[in-house]
Amino acid sequence: MALRGLKVLELSGLAPVPFCGMLLADYGASVIRIERTDDRKNAKLDKLARGKRSISIDLKISTGIDILRHLSSTADVLIEPFRPGVMEKLGLGPDVLLKDNKRLIYTRVSGYGQDGTLAKKAGHDINYLSISGLLSMFGRSKEKPYAPINLAADFAGGGLLAAYAIMAALFERQTTNHGQVLDLSLAEGSAYVSSWMWASRDLPMVWFGDKRGENLLDGGVHFYDTYETSDGLYIAVGALEPQFYSQLLIGLGLDPKDENHNQMNIHEMKEKFEQIFKTKSQKQWTEIFDKLDACCTPVLSWDAAHQHEHNQQRKNFASTNENKDKLVPTIAPRFSSSKLPSIDRPSPHSGEHTIEILREVGYSKENIEEFIKKNIVQSVERSKSKL
Repeated sequence: MALRGLKVLELSGLAPVPFCGMLLADYGASVIRIERTDDRKNAKLDKLARGKRSISIDLKISTGIDILRHLSSTADVLIEPFRPGVMEKLGLGPDVLLKDNKRLIYTRVSGYGQDGTLAKKAGHDINYLSISGLLSMFGRSKEKPYAPINLAADFAGGGLLAAYAIMAALFERQTTNHGQVLDLSLAEGSAYVSSWMWASRDLPMVWFGDKRGENLLDGGVHFYDTYETSDGLYIAVGALEPQFYSQLLIGLGLDPKDENHNQMNIHEMKEKFEQIFKTKSQKQWTEIFDKLDACCTPVLSWDAAHQHEHNQQRKNFASTNENKDKLVPTIAPRFSSSKLPSIDRPSPHSGEHTIEILREVGYSKENIEEFIKKNIVQSVERSKSKL
């Protein structure tokens, strides 16, 4: 496996940090999720814990702090999701843990970064997008901005970017033999993943003005948009280049040589497309465009995406033994030689691996029994494993 032998500690949180941990685990890293003994809520809400192990520790007492320091002393990566100052108050700041382990990649994922006016403010994906400038670009013309669920900040600019930064820091560590602190702001990450949008603002063929919903890639043109079909479903059209646009017109029964059908005749053609697409079902249009190279595809629901022929051939979605009715994407990208873990790995119960993990790092049976008795750690075992 690509990341076999990499030891990662993931302090429990939601969205970006669990996603980062899942990415590392999916490529073979050993990821231990650090749960707080007084917080089972995050464990229930976290749907990105497959293949991880869980230890439940009370970090409000010194012995619990010592246990986490002991774990981090042999770890390669630590990922924490708290506002600035929380880890320092616990006595687990980077100055402490990097002194214990100079090779540690200490990854801090917060809303606004470790300093600045907003550093200690609460926020969610929509707030990070709003101050990054990205939210102002999402939405239809003459309508309010809309948030694209929580994909841009939490996952693209958050968990995915954090995993990439961790790999870069690990690569540098091969030369320096030293770890470092990674300060990932979800707001800054959102802006970074939208770099192309910022850098392309001087391209008149992309941005026709400063108004959202009136540009090349945001629904402002008839040849890059979605259209409702006769059965209330939708078709996605992305016929940007002239050769694809010509094929699109042919599929719609329109003459590509007619000047009235020109790509620059945006408003009239958008109305015409809306009318034509409503004359057939999504299935009928799909059958037509399957025979053409028009960048025209059905907008599929989650279940329909799984049934699509191409996705079936590539095995792009699968269910797990934990929930046969729930489909999840398979691991991407694919490696030619490295064997990656299966997606069908169970998510841990909170504290399920507490005993196992403590034994691995050298605690005795008597130590562990005392920790459990004093509620310093909690153990909720899935199987009948004993001390």
